[in-house]
Amino acid sequence: MGKDGLLQLLNFSTLRFEASMTFAGNLGLAAAALMLEEIVGYPPLLLRTLGHPVAWIGALIGTTERMLNRPSTSPIAQKLLGVVGLFVWLMIAFASGVLLTWACRGVLGWVILIALATSLLAQRALYEHVCAVAEALERNGIVAGRLAVSRIVGRETNSLDEAGVARAAIESLAENFSDGVLAPAFWLAVGGLTGVILYKAVNTADSMIGHRTPRFVNFGWASARFDDLVNLLPARLAALLIVSAAAFSGVEQSSAALRAAWRDARAHLSPNAGWPEAAMAGALGLKLGGPRVYEERTVAGAFMGDGRKTATSEDIYRALKLFRRAASIQILGYAVLALIFIWRD
Repeated sequence: MGKDGLLQLLNFSTLRFEASMTFAGNLGLAAAALMLEEIVGYPPLLLRTLGHPVAWIGALIGTTERMLNRPSTSPIAQKLLGVVGLFVWLMIAFASGVLLTWACRGVLGWVILIALATSLLAQRALYEHVCAVAEALERNGIVAGRLAVSRIVGRETNSLDEAGVARAAIESLAENFSDGVLAPAFWLAVGGLTGVILYKAVNTADSMIGHRTPRFVNFGWASARFDDLVNLLPARLAALLIVSAAAFSGVEQSSAALRAAWRDARAHLSPNAGWPEAAMAGALGLKLGGPRVYEERTVAGAFMGDGRKTATSEDIYRALKLFRRAASIQILGYAVLALIFIWRD
């Protein structure tokens, strides 16, 4: 083969790669980003020197909120200004995603997109933070366990016993599997880097201002409702993945997970969080949820699952094993779909 023939082959291969990526690239991007993030996470050096993209989004939201959200305005005006704020954040997120995607073209650009996308996934960090709760309970007792779990939940932890600490960690694992791992990967697969940046803007806004407090009950209304919408399908997919992962331990565990999710998820205060939490409760034979305290305010949450309430650090490890299996199924699913679409092309 001469030089011209080699160049033609290279050009044809590059064009074919880019054409296939326009059809299946987002699926492959999701699978590759999940695999890379599971291996390396977000490098500590980058965190120390540049911060984290979610922190940048949070800084933008915080600045805008302080400008727009005035307690002196009427409730209706606060809601309207909350809609304006959400629109601004989404437009900035959309423009950022489109610009980065446009800049990252070709094979090398696709590799860069994978690296960028990993920063918006949290499966490795989630595993490490939840595992730290179990290790703290085992090595240093209840006080250390309370401190460790306080880093991943918003509820009051000072009065929790060992079972309460373990249940809180498992509930956080289940909920964050949905909105910290599966949902961003889902929107990455649907809309590429732009899709996942848009999702993280909505989800960060909800975590910051989507609370029923005097300051945010009106201004954060639009962000909270929109977050419910974009998590509607991912939360239910998360429950199905937990059910599928439980099948590796036996049909009985998988059936219990499916039964608990179908029966108990709708009783949760959140329209979405109950699905993965209930599935996790059923798979582990635990009773999760129930009343909890937030800033001296007791929230009468519903119980999910019909197992025991006396969770231990060993149950946290069992939940982490289930999480790993569910995450692996997710990666495999995206990889297989990407290969199918590339093959068809």
